[in-house]
Amino acid sequence: MKNNNTIHLLKSFMLFLIALILLVTTAPFGFLYALIRQIVFEKVKTLNIFFIEMALVLDEAGNVVMQHLLNDTLLIKNANTYYFGNKKETISSVIGKNALTDTLAPLGKALNAFLNLIDNGHSLNSIIYDVKVREEQNAQ
Repeated sequence: MKNNNTIHLLKSFMLFLIALILLVTTAPFGFLYALIRQIVFEKVKTLNIFFIEMALVLDEAGNVVMQHLLNDTLLIKNANTYYFGNKKETISSVIGKNALTDTLAPLGKALNAFLNLIDNGHSLNSIIYDVKVREEQNAQ
């Protein structure tokens, strides 16, 4: 009989693979359809909303997918550190919270400065306040 943890790991990995395959194979069609549909129905003005929503979803996914890399490279870990990995929060929001508590490592400060060049005050303006403080799950 298999270990229950192994079954859960295998099941969760299979669900991840299915979701990834569906995303990679169908997202380009959905994206093109949305572009063509908005252009044909003369709703080009609403494409900016579509692009912002897509950017937010990708940013939130990046926050989860890259949480360990971002936590290890962009943050100084102490009691005030706010960690990456919350699926309802953007990378910029986490950077903004850590900028406020001065827990950004040099690479995190450089990324924050770059974001502010593109959009002045970007990380501070993107802070999502209704997300609970998250403890790092994989403490070293």
